[in-house]
Amino acid sequence: MAVERLFVLDACAVIALLDAEEGADAVERILEQPSHRCWVHAINLCEIYYHTVRAAGEERANQLEGTLAQYGLEVDDSLSSELWKAAGRLKAQWRRISLADCFAVALTMQKSGTLVTSDHHELDRLAEAGICDIEFIR
Repeated sequence: MAVERLFVLDACAVIALLDAEEGADAVERILEQPSHRCWVHAINLCEIYYHTVRAAGEERANQLEGTLAQYGLEVDDSLSSELWKAAGRLKAQWRRISLADCFAVALTMQKSGTLVTSDHHELDRLAEAGICDIEFIR
């Protein structure tokens, strides 16, 4: 039996999937593996929601949770002090990273998983520093 691998997708990875952008195939490959368990934090889901409202309207945005569930993507809506403090420490240390991305990184660290993203601009420095395992989709 394959060992379960844990992944956390940030907003840009999920948006790439939903909008069939470059990198969507890489996200699909991760989601398709039965040994993979994949998460998105509710704060990142909020980013996806407002992107979808702007791009496709509120009706489509309101279908997001069902769409993500069809892909097997789980929503973590926890906001424990351990998680928000870890996100806050990341934001304080790395400054130019969005607070939402700090939550994705903190959740990745908490779950000992791999962050899935396309956001080289903000996350290359963290990958180089070995803060958490990061898989770039493009």
